[in-house]
Amino acid sequence: MTLSLSHLPRLRYAALALAGWAAAGCSPNKFLDVNVSPNNPVVVQPSVQLPTITVGTAFVVGNTLGRDGDLFIQHYAGIANQPFTEDKYAISGNYDNEWRGDLYGNNLNGAQTLINNNAANPAYTGIAKLLKAYNFALVTDMWGDVPYSQALQGLNNIHPAFDRQQDIYEGATGVQSLFDLVREGLADLDKPSVLKPAGDDFVYKGDLTKWRKVGNMLLLKFACTVSRKDPALATKVINEVLAKGANGSAAIAANSEDFSVPFGTAVGNTNPFYAYNITNRPNDQMASTRFLDSLTAYKDPRLPKFFTTTNSNPTSTHNTPFGKFTGFENGSNATAPAIANRSVYSTYVLGAVGEAPVRLLTNFQRAFILSEMAVRLGTAGDANALYQEGIRRSMELTGLSTNDIDTYFAANPTIVTLSGSDTHKLNQILFQKWIAWVGNGYEAWNDYRRTGSPHLQPALNVSFTPNIPQRLLYPPSEVAANGDVMPKTNVTIDKPVWWASN
Repeated sequence: MTLSLSHLPRLRYAALALAGWAAAGCSPNKFLDVNVSPNNPVVVQPSVQLPTITVGTAFVVGNTLGRDGDLFIQHYAGIANQPFTEDKYAISGNYDNEWRGDLYGNNLNGAQTLINNNAANPAYTGIAKLLKAYNFALVTDMWGDVPYSQALQGLNNIHPAFDRQQDIYEGATGVQSLFDLVREGLADLDKPSVLKPAGDDFVYKGDLTKWRKVGNMLLLKFACTVSRKDPALATKVINEVLAKGANGSAAIAANSEDFSVPFGTAVGNTNPFYAYNITNRPNDQMASTRFLDSLTAYKDPRLPKFFTTTNSNPTSTHNTPFGKFTGFENGSNATAPAIANRSVYSTYVLGAVGEAPVRLLTNFQRAFILSEMAVRLGTAGDANALYQEGIRRSMELTGLSTNDIDTYFAANPTIVTLSGSDTHKLNQILFQKWIAWVGNGYEAWNDYRRTGSPHLQPALNVSFTPNIPQRLLYPPSEVAANGDVMPKTNVTIDKPVWWASN
């Protein structure tokens, strides 16, 4: 249920106080003063809320939703417990924690509360609106029609309507589009602000110029998402961003500007991939044989940055110039190799001891989006130069040197140069973007559902649907609490969401 649970304790204390005052004839102000819970303040400082929302956003992308996306687009494979069944598409709506807790309960409710309580601090409300837009995009991208325009109102509306995904993106009467929500956030960032973020901003340390780049990056991301379904809107928005700077320079245009949320090394503060795959459930997942096949065929130097090497030679071992890598077939019922013989995520995704960031919006993403849109929509920019920029920026992000990258480009001109028909060029761009998105299954799954590229075969031994899932099922808590107003059709996992449908 998309109810603002944070309002309940406040209302409970108020009800008890008023009842006591009525019975005793005391001063209501005095009585209320001594019954205020220090654990439930009426107003929380924005410097306390901002890091909670920011880290919460990264957590939900790097936790269950991101891991399942990694399975669906075959970066990783499930070999035990939930990932073993989810790799076979047995996903029957088991996302209550993510929907009710992480997304609506923490990230979205927190962003809305920050907005409501900080009219004098538009530096904070602007950032909150950008984070709100990102999280709502994630919710609708994963589930389709979701509570949006009537959500986040607490007890004022405990049964919010489900808005159509088309209206969430395009806007409608009474429904603000995600694009306009971002524009509103950008406008706030340009206003004088009493309080401004500093150390509480874990990503940019209060640099509002970089948050403006995040806003423009969101416009590009959303335009890309709807580009096949609403090319006119996508073209308009991309041109809007390009008018602020050539090649999208008003958006994230350097790796140092990436919206990457850092994590720590102490238990409880580590990257969620590390917490799951190393600390808590080290036997559940390993590299997908299919992804290793692709990286091996391309002689891709990012391979040892993405995955660990192995020492033995099981049948699924890939012998490469960078060492031996052993994967697992998605959906296989075979026995997984011994732990020492499994390739798993390496430092790029996990860090040395869990400190790797979760990468939400990136420089390589901007380059690949603009390359794709130049081919697909005819927007400004040299598609090939942007394509090569995307590959280079991704390789740099993994830690490869300029010399290593130049050597790869010189040795593989057919891989790093767009050629042939527009369809072939688009497949090249999306294939490289699929590689670059290791560690962010949400974005990679979006691109696959939107375009059908790369051309992945479904996992083995699948359940519910013979095809790669197209959406998630609504969680049981929402069905029980808000089922009367939720969609009754097109909610099976094989039904494309609006922006992915033909």
